[in-house]
Amino acid sequence: MKTRITEMLGIKYPILCGGMMRLAKAPLCAAVSNAGGLGNLTAANFANKTELTAAIREVRELTDKPFWVNITMLPAMRIGDQHYRDYFDAVIEQKVAAVEIGGRPLDKFVNGEYVKKLKDAGVKIFHKVGAVRHAMHAESAGYDGVLAAGVEEGGHPLDDNVATTVLTPRIAESVKIPVVTVGGMADGRGLAAALCLGAEGIMMASRFICTNECVVHDNVKQEIIRRQEYETVLYGRSIGLQGRALLTDSIKKVLEIEKRGGGLPEILPLIAGTLGPDIWEKGIINVGSINVGQSIGLIHDVVSCRELLDRMVAQAEEILARVQAKVANA
Repeated sequence: MKTRITEMLGIKYPILCGGMMRLAKAPLCAAVSNAGGLGNLTAANFANKTELTAAIREVRELTDKPFWVNITMLPAMRIGDQHYRDYFDAVIEQKVAAVEIGGRPLDKFVNGEYVKKLKDAGVKIFHKVGAVRHAMHAESAGYDGVLAAGVEEGGHPLDDNVATTVLTPRIAESVKIPVVTVGGMADGRGLAAALCLGAEGIMMASRFICTNECVVHDNVKQEIIRRQEYETVLYGRSIGLQGRALLTDSIKKVLEIEKRGGGLPEILPLIAGTLGPDIWEKGIINVGSINVGQSIGLIHDVVSCRELLDRMVAQAEEILARVQAKVANA
């Protein structure tokens, strides 16, 4: 399955792993790349440049395939501009295949110096966007591709709240650089649909949680399988940082606080990153924020990354062939 994305990145399948706090580390990153996709190493999992560099080298001990690094420049309690500089420097020095950027546009960070530095190092630059205007800005700034993130995605979708089925073709018709669909992607049907909508591939994150190689408590994996697509909610718009997460006791409380006009001091303790170990390592479901997307309704099992990607591509190819045959016989 060849697209502009597979050709650009040197991967077998047009399936990219998105950034995931506490989860997108070396073992999962390498497993996705070894399976034919593009594995993700999420920079915010590492305290500094030394740790990220060590993680990049660990991935390279586990795979000789390309992978990328997520650097999300959103407001954070423990990460600032110097961290971002260090992360980008590590990516440049190690000549990682690509970067997935979220939040602040890279060309508006320290006068855009890292756009040139990354390109000079041969690192492909992708930005996650939720609107046509942002995709056009990314193209004008010299990015190599855009990630069209619909409101279905877990994490922090843009508060324009446009679905992938509209966002993907709108962006694809508005820019010349490759477009990757994000949000609601979990199987071959989504991959086939994204290609038909004008994308060159898909990016997913929630689906990779339910793989053998994702190091997370089994309670979390089984909870994701058990839950349905309507059991994630949008929260945080009142504090200027919209998110989508699994509907849990903590998130219910957040929604109640927002409804009565409460602010960040009340909300923060319920979604703080310090609760991460309780969720991902201890398997405690009803604390903190489990940022997954509506695609959980399509997740039914825990498999290896290789089985997942092979199955997805086979399903997508079968669907596309069946549609082509229908058109030919019409």
